[in-house]
Order: sequence, then structure tokens, then C-alpha cells
Amino acid sequence: MKVLDLQCPDGHRFEGWFASADDFESQLSRKLVECPMCGATEVSRLPSAPRLNLSGASEPKPAPRNEAEQWQAHAMRAIREVLEKTENVGDRFAEEARRMHYNEAPSRNIRGVASAEDARALVEEGIDVMPLPVPAALKGPLQ
Repeated sequence: MKVLDLQCPDGHRFEGWFASADDFESQLSRKLVECPMCGATEVSRLPSAPRLNLSGASEPKPAPRNEAEQWQAHAMRAIREVLEKTENVGDRFAEEARRMHYNEAPSRNIRGVASAEDARALVEEGIDVMPLPVPAALKGPLQ
């Protein structure tokens, strides 16, 4: 496995794991490589020391991160934790939030999609809601 340092046009830095440099180029040309923060597929490879992942090899210590990278990593961890600890009710978010508020459904942590109008209506009814922008890479199944 080749581990490459990558960056999107917005400056988000991340790692990509590929079978070979050719595999990376192939996936890049088919727009299969995307930024985990913003979903951009215009990704560039950053200069880095060669590194191979070999089974049984000890994990190298990560290089110190700058403040922006530390914030990005912290935000991703926080979003992952919210996703792991909530039930996705999808487009039924407003309906399910109301059912819980009026004791018609068991109270639990939920997440989903609501229009701005639905979110305002929920707040006016005294139901607390909070928008959570989820990066495209986290919208699929968690691994």
C-alpha cells in the first residue's frame, strides 16, 4: 500500500491509501478520489517522504500538525462521534422531533434533514434543533 499526502483546492489536507502510484492516477482521473471535508474531486498530491504500510511494521509517529489541521481533525472526530451516537431518521426529522417532543415516540438522539422553514417551525414550537454540516465522506456508512 502506498500512503499519499493529498490536498484539495480549499487547502484541506488528508491521506489516501492506494495499491500503487498508477492506481492513484487512475482513480484521480475517474474522479474517485475526493476530499473528506468538502467532497472536492480536484485533488493534488503533496510532496512527502515515501511510506509503505507493511503488516507487522510499527506505526510511525505522525508529524506535528499546524493549527488548521488540528482543528480539522478535531472537527472530524466530533462529527463522527455525533453520527455514531444518533439515529438517522432522514427526511422524517421534523416529524420525528415533534413526535418525541409531544411524547408520542420514545426520546432519543436523532439526526436527519429538515428544510430551513421546518427548522424555524420546530424552534417556534420550543423544540431545540441544531444544524450539523456533515462532510460528504461521512454521509455514507461509517467504517
